[in-house]
Amino acid sequence: METLHGSPSFTLRTPEVSLAVTRTGGHLAPLTYHLPGLDASPLALAPWLPSEVDPSLPRLLTELRGDFLCLPFGGQASGPPHGETANGEWTLASRSERQLELVIQAKDSGAKVTKRLRLAEGHHALYAEHLIEGLEGAWNYGTHAILDLSGIPEGAARVSTSRFRFGSVYPGEFSPAAEGATGCLLPGGRFTSLAEVPRKDGAKADLTRYPARRGNDDLVMVSGDPAGAAYGWTAASLPGYAWIQLKRLADFPSSLIWMSHGGRTAHPWEGRHLGRLGLEEVWSHFCDGVDVAREDRLASLGIPTARTFRKGETTRLPLVQLAAATPEGFGRVATVEPRGDTMVAIADDRGQTVVSRLDWNFLLR
Repeated sequence: METLHGSPSFTLRTPEVSLAVTRTGGHLAPLTYHLPGLDASPLALAPWLPSEVDPSLPRLLTELRGDFLCLPFGGQASGPPHGETANGEWTLASRSERQLELVIQAKDSGAKVTKRLRLAEGHHALYAEHLIEGLEGAWNYGTHAILDLSGIPEGAARVSTSRFRFGSVYPGEFSPAAEGATGCLLPGGRFTSLAEVPRKDGAKADLTRYPARRGNDDLVMVSGDPAGAAYGWTAASLPGYAWIQLKRLADFPSSLIWMSHGGRTAHPWEGRHLGRLGLEEVWSHFCDGVDVAREDRLASLGIPTARTFRKGETTRLPLVQLAAATPEGFGRVATVEPRGDTMVAIADDRGQTVVSRLDWNFLLR
């Protein structure tokens, strides 16, 4: 193990990808893609060390970085926010040159969760999966990837998702003034394009460009149509490369986009959590906790918010996070499509395409 950004972490390093996962909370970061002529590290580290956080706060905030599994997603009546999977201690089960396997027995949900992170020779991709066993009843869950875009100019990143049929700003006040927070998007505002999202002031916000709207923290949710496609994706085009997260829509019907750009002033945020972009794949009702998810508030729209688990079954949740070098002037990712079983074609909105190696069978099997 190594101590990285103040946290004891498990590590893997290959010529294509290097990664670290914290023992506490199982948070993934740093994650570095060794691309031709560029080392790209998109996942965020909090602008504080664990030792600088009030120890009475959840360990989620102590360790906050990169990507982590939330089971349940959001709050719960008994147990830490985002579940013990994002706060508790993970144990090393096995490791090899290209795979890391961690396990946690979560007391709050009763689930045994195995986290497998695999790297493939010649692939600039992370093949991640969580195996959930022993869970009973209706639960929400999600992964919580957070990108750090604070080092690039305002609006320099281009953000996009696969086609969605439902788009909405969080229906409540995501950044309450009483908690020293501010947000600019209209609560409950519906939209069909990320480029035109309702603001509180009556204008429209373009969420395809980030960082933007400094001094605000906002959250939106988009939901795909699993009947129309087997997979979905979220993406960010950054200087020199594109980062893409691929999922099965049958496992993650919705995506949350969390734009954290200095809108929280309470400890430990203190207005310094800037340029962070959460691209979170979920089965949930926005960021609300498991009790709200179980109310099935979006049933009339055909959007599930709590999944039924059975104790004797194992549920597999695969995701792929990949990076691809892009030419100068590469724009917003418009399509992500297979080229056979071993390649992926990433096209932008300007007619340019880059091709990268990818094992589609991992995601879709």
